[in-house]
Amino acid sequence: MSEHNAQPPSGDSHDHYRGHHGHGEETHPGHSTLKGYMIGFVLSVILTAIPFWLVMANVIESAGLTALIILAFAAVQIFVHMIYFLHMSPKAEGGWNLLALIFTLILVFIALAGSIWVMYNLNINMMPGVMSEPVLEMQNQ
Repeated sequence: MSEHNAQPPSGDSHDHYRGHHGHGEETHPGHSTLKGYMIGFVLSVILTAIPFWLVMANVIESAGLTALIILAFAAVQIFVHMIYFLHMSPKAEGGWNLLALIFTLILVFIALAGSIWVMYNLNINMMPGVMSEPVLEMQNQ
């Protein structure tokens, strides 16, 4: 008998002979069903439609408060996409996906905070108007 026709050992935890998808097997963690995708889609549509309505109908007079509400809806939508479409959870792939996401978010935060800090300091320390004011005052005296 050749190696290709050999049966897998009885204790094999991952049966390569049956395939990975379907055939009556249970859904693996991290995989989704049509119901899961539809829930994610409906939530995404709702989380997009509400901010659109807030802006188009001018429901809230304060532009700053409207922007904060839209940012909150955007943050919730990010989590909906991560859970329902990217299948990120602490259980998926032993938690490595979630750990990589957290590490990426920390790096993005450091890059953004550092950039804002540098731009703020450049704005304060290098403004041409600030440097020319004492010169104009001296010329007027």
